[in-house]
Amino acid sequence: MNILSIQSWVAYGHVGNASAAFPLQRLGAEVWAVNTVQFSNHTGYGSWKGDVYTGEQVGRVIEGIAERGVLGRCDAVLSGYMGDRGIGEAILGAVAQVKAANPAALYCCDPVIGDDDTGAYVRPGIDVFMRDRAIAAADIITPNRFEAEYLTGMECRTLDGVKAAIARLQAMMAPEGKRIVLVTSLRTEDTPEDAIDMLAAEGERVWRLRTPLHPLSINGAGDAIAALFLFHRLNGDVAAALGAAGSSIHGVLKRTAAAGSREILTVAAQDEFVAPSELFVAEPV
Repeated sequence: MNILSIQSWVAYGHVGNASAAFPLQRLGAEVWAVNTVQFSNHTGYGSWKGDVYTGEQVGRVIEGIAERGVLGRCDAVLSGYMGDRGIGEAILGAVAQVKAANPAALYCCDPVIGDDDTGAYVRPGIDVFMRDRAIAAADIITPNRFEAEYLTGMECRTLDGVKAAIARLQAMMAPEGKRIVLVTSLRTEDTPEDAIDMLAAEGERVWRLRTPLHPLSINGAGDAIAALFLFHRLNGDVAAALGAAGSSIHGVLKRTAAAGSREILTVAAQDEFVAPSELFVAEPV
């Protein structure tokens, strides 16, 4: 399996490609990582050093990969945080090239816009680009609860509310695509205080995965879950992908919480990606 992952990169810690690439590699996938930034650490620390690449720079790297004649063997494109519209255009250009070479390839877009504790944190216009361009080209999207509400204008406080938002998101996606939606970091009125939910849908079928809630404030978990869900969906159906991805990320977060780590333990807890210590099963809702 070959996955073209176009995301940010940090030298210290794990977000973007630094959170997504290793789990995919640990599972046996070849990752063609194209970095959109090179930072010392993620921005959650409040200060960092490094550079943001332009859409033209990202596009040249993708062009070089295409010149190797390998895009026909690319099974999926994965994207996350987009620093500016130019990078977004480069990503969509890559998706078009990959799908032209391999029509069976999937595009998984993590529409990074913000979160409950921060609100929207992307540059002006990126949210509109995500809504009108990126989601419209995607086969799979993986918004968190905040992003699902932001993109649809619909509240996700109840199970029915989330399902309605998912249907709205599916209607925003390409009609010829898979129209798979995964909503993460989800707490509805019926979610227990000590639990967290994820909902995934393909077509009209919807599944929920409920796992224990860990007392954590870390970055990068969303990047990892998008990569894991994509990998397992390429190998199976949505319910199985949700269960496998959610079980793995639960195990990693459990070990991260136990260690009291500020950074997600992507390397130290790597066995959780291959053989999760606890297995959770997605249920239809």
